[in-house]
Amino acid sequence: MPNSKTLSQLEQAIDRYILYMESELGKSPLTVKNYTHQLNDFALFSPISSSKKIDKQVIRQYKQYLHRFKDKNGQELTTRTKNHRLTVLRAFLRYLVQEEELDVYPPDRVQRFKDDPRQVKVLYAEDLERLLSAPDTETLRGKRDRAILDTFFSTGMRLSELVSLNRKDLNFNTREISVRGKRRKIRVVFLSDLAVESLKCYLSEREDSFGPLFVRGVKDSLNADLNGEKMRLSPRAIQNIVKKYALIAGIVSDPSPHTLRHSFATDLLRNGADLRSVQEMLGHQDLSTTQIYTHVTSPQLKKIHKEFHGKNEED
Repeated sequence: MPNSKTLSQLEQAIDRYILYMESELGKSPLTVKNYTHQLNDFALFSPISSSKKIDKQVIRQYKQYLHRFKDKNGQELTTRTKNHRLTVLRAFLRYLVQEEELDVYPPDRVQRFKDDPRQVKVLYAEDLERLLSAPDTETLRGKRDRAILDTFFSTGMRLSELVSLNRKDLNFNTREISVRGKRRKIRVVFLSDLAVESLKCYLSEREDSFGPLFVRGVKDSLNADLNGEKMRLSPRAIQNIVKKYALIAGIVSDPSPHTLRHSFATDLLRNGADLRSVQEMLGHQDLSTTQIYTHVTSPQLKKIHKEFHGKNEED
């Protein structure tokens, strides 16, 4: 790690903000890692060495950089991702104003890009059934993967929430799991009969006493620590599991773990659940976030409109 004397004033300010996030705000390791990466990227891009030199021109250049950015696969950033990076920058500037009482560029003047309407990718009954039944449950790995897929669809969990699950978090008597979501907020999610069956089937075959709920194969256990934390499946591993079985099931829409979360919400709304209940189960802070799923009612409304509208004209 470089000596603090070699860091620019901007980089030192970023380090202080990250320390503040961890020590005062108690942000999760994932959030801290995300903010650290994005702010260091801003410092690397920026032609300035001091946070006091952030001005309208620097912001415009940064937005241009985000607009032109392409990853190693040639993919551009989505509007949502670009706006998240601007939100991180705003939070950093707000910290400098409020905590360090510095005269810096006003955070509220960092305007976000105009957001695109969010497109929600979901799996409907036929594809979903093929995906869930794709793992070979004659093997331990297949039992684990089926339990992962069923837990995703039963609870609507985020990927990070499922990754962090431990055995002790499960309550098969009440069929509930307490999960820590965004902003470290605790909420209860519920297990379906199918998810309970899959989880019990998987855990009954496990011969270890590791704490993490979903772990790597037995061959890796020789190098594991006593609590098995090193055995915990990573987010990338679980993403690959979903993609693997989508390929086996012949699903061409390239679903992700978040697709199963979307499918969970869509399934509830299609079957008559109210929006606020779905909001609570998803752990959304704002109802407006949950409202992206209301598109699923459109076909039903269209059918009702066709069936009942203008009937009096025929009388």
